[in-house]
Amino acid sequence: MDFIPKETYDIQDLIGIVKKLRAPDGCPWDKVQTHETIRKDFLEEVYEAVEAIDEQDPEHLREELGDVLLQVVFHSVLETEQGRFTFEDVVDEVSRKMIVRHPHVFGEVSADTTEQVLKNWDTIKMQTHSQQTVGEAMEGVSRALPSLMRCAKLQKKAKRGGVVFDDREQIFAETATMLQKMKASSGQDEELMQQLTGNLLFSIVKLSYLSGVDAEQSLYNTCDRFIQQFKAYERLAAEAGIDIQDPDRSVTDQLWKQVSDSEN
Repeated sequence: MDFIPKETYDIQDLIGIVKKLRAPDGCPWDKVQTHETIRKDFLEEVYEAVEAIDEQDPEHLREELGDVLLQVVFHSVLETEQGRFTFEDVVDEVSRKMIVRHPHVFGEVSADTTEQVLKNWDTIKMQTHSQQTVGEAMEGVSRALPSLMRCAKLQKKAKRGGVVFDDREQIFAETATMLQKMKASSGQDEELMQQLTGNLLFSIVKLSYLSGVDAEQSLYNTCDRFIQQFKAYERLAAEAGIDIQDPDRSVTDQLWKQVSDSEN
């Protein structure tokens, strides 16, 4: 397959480039890749695209969306080589899905609010996936999602099945009880601690959902704040001539408290 440089490239050119990379005379690295070997690369590219969205950086986003698209094309080419499906099949299927799941746009169904659209979407999704129960719909939530995000999705689906977590006082009481059990079990029963930790996080997501807060985004923001706090701690240590790699714990604890108090 001869490669001819162009002024601008389209999606068919990208498919051709990937096929060229996979050809016998192509790239030694690309030729040996499989779905499994580049799985983590797909995840990394998606997260980098999300980061570009958070940064509100159009140029960065354009680049990262290209990297995500490359992953989609690469996986599609792997399947084309096996004779199972093509990139065009992927485009056709997702186009059909969008038409089916938007009957208020492409059909006769009425949906004037966001809530009606989402309700219709969930119902149609269950039908197209042959899901008869809410429990089956829960099993359809990807296990590869970050656990806080998966937890929120499961709780949202549970609400459709009549299980509603809306008693704040009860959830606060559950949280306090689990914290007490964790304190009592600390260092004794690792399996129990793992279970209690999961239950505690599940309850916190309940509270976040009730407050209209995205637990995943909240933790994301807190991680960013923690980095900034730690950098401030490092600056204080450097100004005081303290080696934090080999510290006096009482001194570093005091420095950290100083930084933490300034944030509150």
